[in-house]
Amino acid sequence: MTINGKKIFLLFAFSIIFLSAAVFVRAQTCDSVCNQGDAACLTGRISDCETKVSNLQGQANTLANQIAQFNAQIKLTTLKIAQTEDQITLLGGRIVQLGDSLSALTAAFSSRAVETYKLSKFESNFAFILSASDLTDAVSRLHYLQKIEEEDRSLLAKLQTAQTTYQDQKTDQETLQKQLKAQQTSLNAQKTAKNNLLSATQNSEAKYQSLLAQARAALASLSGYAESVGVSLVPHQDLSDGWGKYFNQRDEQWGNLLINGDNTDCRGGACTLARVGCLVTSYTMVVSHFGGSLLPSDVAVNASNFYSNTANFNSPGPAANGHSVEQVSDPSMQQLRDKLNSGSVIIAGLSVNGGPASSHYSDHWVVLRSVDGDSFKINDPVYPGAMNVSLKDHYSSWTIIQAKIYN
Repeated sequence: MTINGKKIFLLFAFSIIFLSAAVFVRAQTCDSVCNQGDAACLTGRISDCETKVSNLQGQANTLANQIAQFNAQIKLTTLKIAQTEDQITLLGGRIVQLGDSLSALTAAFSSRAVETYKLSKFESNFAFILSASDLTDAVSRLHYLQKIEEEDRSLLAKLQTAQTTYQDQKTDQETLQKQLKAQQTSLNAQKTAKNNLLSATQNSEAKYQSLLAQARAALASLSGYAESVGVSLVPHQDLSDGWGKYFNQRDEQWGNLLINGDNTDCRGGACTLARVGCLVTSYTMVVSHFGGSLLPSDVAVNASNFYSNTANFNSPGPAANGHSVEQVSDPSMQQLRDKLNSGSVIIAGLSVNGGPASSHYSDHWVVLRSVDGDSFKINDPVYPGAMNVSLKDHYSSWTIIQAKIYN
């Protein structure tokens, strides 16, 4: 074989190896199995799972598709948890090594400090040099002093760098631990949401489509009233009293956040907290009353709180910091008064048109805090600063057609 022939053969061989490696990397799928510690493989699987979730979200909204989305999302979150755990393990090893290095540098610096202190017995470098026997000795001593000072400065710089790096790595570790906790919470929420969907639909496509239509109708009612008031964001207010915290659905800190990632049309706009988040926001106020510390944004990103992939809050809804909830349709005013006087807290569904709950959906939700003569004191999540105001302020002619009673 000629020299040129050998070059061509080697180039061809290297090309085959490179292409094979590239194919191997691309071959990592959502369902691939990776060896422990294989970060590249894990990254490839995560990327493929993200693509799979995105593709499923663009397909027809059927029960089978929703279950497939949940399965892919659960697998994706599980992979991200594994990735975070690997990062924590790797970082833990680095922190141990940094700790050992920091200890060694600290000991060395302490030793150097002792030697430097001994030299400082001389009043000055000048006195140290004058004690020399001749000029050559003086120059040598001067160089020695300079060397000592340079080494001290270098060691001190290394020690300071090691301390900064160590603290940075510890901070990164704490960040990863928080990230891991959030991912584990998200995974549990996704599993719960999937189970809730299967339970609600009983694996029936017809039942799923019927509940989906109801969810969209409920969101349309909420959006309609919010639009009449305004869905523009308002400045954040940190308000609370002896009853609990006040939150506003239009707060600039979370008003534009999609509820449950629902980016479909909620009567002219995306399903944000500002547009359809009155029930979610009311729920967080009830949680605060019972000693919890959730924000509207915390509730909005928890998939288990909503029906399927929509922004529609589950009926009757989750417990509030351990306090169970009872859903009542068309409650009487006396029933509501009795519950409030017994210590319960109520989220009330209001209808601008009146009539039974079976005929339509609530247009807005507020928190009933206490009895106020023939009315109630409320926290209203749509009007800024509406904490402990009268129901009559904006809803004197409205009807309470639904109630979520927290005991």
